[in-house]
Parts: sequence; structure tokens; C-alpha cells
Amino acid sequence: MIKWTITFHDYNDNEITEDFYFGMNKAELTKMQFDANGAYVNYLERISNERDLKRLGEEFRKYILMSYGRKSDDGRFFRKSQEMRDDFEQSDAYSELFMELISDSEKASKFFTGILPKDLQNQNELPATLNVV
Repeated sequence: MIKWTITFHDYNDNEITEDFYFGMNKAELTKMQFDANGAYVNYLERISNERDLKRLGEEFRKYILMSYGRKSDDGRFFRKSQEMRDDFEQSDAYSELFMELISDSEKASKFFTGILPKDLQNQNELPATLNVV
């Protein structure tokens, strides 16, 4: 999980600086592999190598929204819902984050590594348990 501080304007033109949380667990990552018949990592490598900007933009959007959630006060839960994703996507905070990540590869790398579970953050690829198919 990663905490990302974003400064944005609300729709009353107030400047706000707020911390947002993003993270994915192993079950979510494994589901993505299942959904892609075990070839999700290969798909990401291919669209990156091909510089397929349309698909890369779609993947940025998907990862940002899939990983967005709210941590419980006691730290036991990381709550996510479609309603929360919709609210976040319709805020200027999402727009600021999206533009920041697509314009700065170092920040994008930090973000996408940070959303992984801690034990996967220093690996160059998903472990065999996530490359299941």
C-alpha cells in the first residue's frame, strides 16, 4: 500500500492537500492473471514495448482506480467499492494524480511498485503463485 499526497482544487475552487491510499493484494493480482488467462504480465510488457499509448492510458486508469481505497482507522481493513472509485475518478485529485503519473516515469514507477504487497515490491516479476495459468 502507498500513501500519495495530492494537491488539487475542489469544485468550489478551494485548494486542498489530502492523503490518498492505494494498494492491491495478492488475490486481486491473481484475479487479473486469471482474467488474462495467465498472460497479464506479458500483455503489460507488450503494450509498453509497443508504446501503445491508448492501452497504456487505459492500464494507468485501471490500476489507479482498482487500487484506490480507504484504510480503516485500526489498519485492519482496506475498503474499496465502486462508489468510492467513482467519487475519486470524478474528483480533480484523480486528474492531478493521473497527469502526474503519465508525465513522470519515476513517480509512476514509485506508485506502481508501492501499490503491490510489501513482499512483492522488490521483485522484477510476479511470483510463480501469481503466474498460475
